[in-house]
Amino acid sequence: MPAPAAVRHNGNVPHDIYEEIVEVRHSGRKAALATIVARKGSTPRKDAAKMLVREDGRQSGSIGGGCLEAEVCREALAVMRNERPSLLSFDLTEDDAEESGLICGGTMEVYVEPILPVPTLFIFGAGHVGQCISAAAKPLGFKIVVIDDRIKYANSERFPSADALYAEPWESVFGKLPVNDNSYLVIATRGHREDLTCLRFALRSTAKYIGLLGSRRKIGLFVEVLEKEGFEPAAFERVYSPVGLEIGSETPEEIAVSIAAELVAVKKNLDVRPLRKALRALRPVGAAG
Repeated sequence: MPAPAAVRHNGNVPHDIYEEIVEVRHSGRKAALATIVARKGSTPRKDAAKMLVREDGRQSGSIGGGCLEAEVCREALAVMRNERPSLLSFDLTEDDAEESGLICGGTMEVYVEPILPVPTLFIFGAGHVGQCISAAAKPLGFKIVVIDDRIKYANSERFPSADALYAEPWESVFGKLPVNDNSYLVIATRGHREDLTCLRFALRSTAKYIGLLGSRRKIGLFVEVLEKEGFEPAAFERVYSPVGLEIGSETPEEIAVSIAAELVAVKKNLDVRPLRKALRALRPVGAAG
């Protein structure tokens, strides 16, 4: 007997699979959704069946079982890593049916798409630049977390659209920040000492992006200090500094635009370093940085 319509949604997929997708995205984890998008002849499923595959391999729903489903699961894990969708084609001939245990004889296409978590931007420093970065990044789909050791700066009046605010000493706040490989960190505090403290934390994290506001001379000095502390030279390859694409920005608003553009590029897994190098070469002679 078919399930009541109240628990069905779009192609006879149980509604809870959509709830699971929302839960996965907000948990900061990845998953992949496999959907039968085309079929011909005899196939294990007759509808637009869906299956959700999580990072640990757990599955919700089914698209037919057997080796077909196992292959889709393998592809789903690759889709999560690459963060790009994939289209699989299956020819369920008699030979394939004998191997997989599926008594079919048709063809089927399965679209596997990544379910990515909402990216979180951690802004270290609640000054004017931090304010502008928050305003520029929020409409781009980032959750905004602002951190500063001064409550007069890190507050909801100055950052009305922030999803979270932390106003406490740097060393005590780091352990409370849910930074993972879907996190973007921008360091723009009020001074070199604070920047160095935040950079030390950032390099020990698994953050996808680390941006440091300041000149190349500044990052050079920081590298010297941190290498003496035991950080490997390769660790600094993760740091984008000077942060943002080189567009000749000077004001906090212009700096925020350049950083926002870089964040979008990294989120889309584009290699912006060649572009950064090319744009830097266009700087006027004698420009600082």
